[in-house]
Amino acid sequence: MKKLIGYQKGINLGGWLSQGIYTDEHIESFITEKDIEKIASWGADHVRLPIDFEVVENDNGTVNEKGYKYIDNCIEWCRKNKLNIVLDVHKTYGYIFDDPRYSADFFNNNELQKRFIALWDKLAERYAKDSDIIMFEMLNEITGRDIIEKWNELAEICVKTIRKYAPEVKILYGGTDNNAVTAVKLLSAPFDKNIVYNFHCYEPLIFTHQNAYWVDGMPNNFHIEYPCSLNEYLEKSKDIPDAMKGVFSDENTDLSLTGSEFFESIFKEAIEIAEKYDVCLYCGEYGVINQAYGDDMVRWLTDINKAFDKFGIGRAIWTYKQKDFGISDEERISHLDEILNSVF
Repeated sequence: MKKLIGYQKGINLGGWLSQGIYTDEHIESFITEKDIEKIASWGADHVRLPIDFEVVENDNGTVNEKGYKYIDNCIEWCRKNKLNIVLDVHKTYGYIFDDPRYSADFFNNNELQKRFIALWDKLAERYAKDSDIIMFEMLNEITGRDIIEKWNELAEICVKTIRKYAPEVKILYGGTDNNAVTAVKLLSAPFDKNIVYNFHCYEPLIFTHQNAYWVDGMPNNFHIEYPCSLNEYLEKSKDIPDAMKGVFSDENTDLSLTGSEFFESIFKEAIEIAEKYDVCLYCGEYGVINQAYGDDMVRWLTDINKAFDKFGIGRAIWTYKQKDFGISDEERISHLDEILNSVF
């Protein structure tokens, strides 16, 4: 399969310009140049930078120049440290992956979609000059499958908008079911040679999100080990609606293995599609909540990265710090060397 050069081993900067506090105090201290230097020293080749529209837009949609300066700084730091960067629109006006009420009208509302395209017009115009080290991710985690046709149509418009300024930049294009690997097959054929098919992987979610308060149906104080049999993961997922999505929602009962073979099997269809169209594959998020035991986390990371390496799939672990998944947080310090060895 075609390999995504320069984006093989990355890390997310979640909680900084997205899913965080939009104050100068937070943004100026949460990630600094020293953090980028540390990430580079670990052996990463890129960072994924999620951004929310509130950082770069005012309420009426006009440009917030101060917000753009934070992105400019990150790009400058990455250049100095020989890192590439994924610029990910994590939240646009009218849509975010984890708020169904807020997002309910996005795929039926022309005005919301126009503002999304206008945002990308500004981003592409400004950062086309950085095409040598940047990759654009149109929109994070599209949810329900019923809107796939509308998303495919909007994605094509977005690509054409970006191409006005950056004809060769790579553009990440992810599917529905919160960007499940099983949704790659629902994407349109690549709009051009520089489209990269994108997915996220938190399988089995009942392990990677154990005891997560935001997961619908997750029991309090729930814990499960890795590895377990697929049957055990399936049985314990059946009463947790958010766990029965993606791979498990397709009822792939032949998935009897754990380990790197499990990940190879769930990536297989997406790999075949990528080979058919001669495009690269990229996993923009994967990781394990800090509620899991450290040794189990290391085993999971080792297995999934073996599969990534075997097929040349680019990836970025979620996440650098905090957000319940931070690999540099105090809860993970005793396992940090093992984590870094498995990831980078």
